Amino acid sequence: MTKAELINIISEKSGGLSKAEITYVYDMVWETMSRALDVDGRFQISNFGTFEVRDVKARKVRNPKTGEMIDKPASRKIAFKPAASLKARYANKA
Repeated sequence: MTKAELINIISEKSGGLSKAEITYVYDMVWETMSRALDVDGRFQISNFGTFEVRDVKARKVRNPKTGEMIDKPASRKIAFKPAASLKARYANKA
């Protein structure tokens, strides 16, 4: 689902909010999440999951094209851990 599709669905179900208002709220939510990751290193949404910034150690990796071993510097990544209720919802679906 794209941002535009999500905004259209919310607009249809909101009963009066304009797409501009919904877009503003959508952008504020993502900005707030980003700020929380910058400050606290994590952002939790109940019954959905937790986004967390994790440090990745420097290591040697193999270039798949040449086979050469190269140094990959330390970095940071964002990880997502789904809530138990979200996991359970999809546990037995094939």
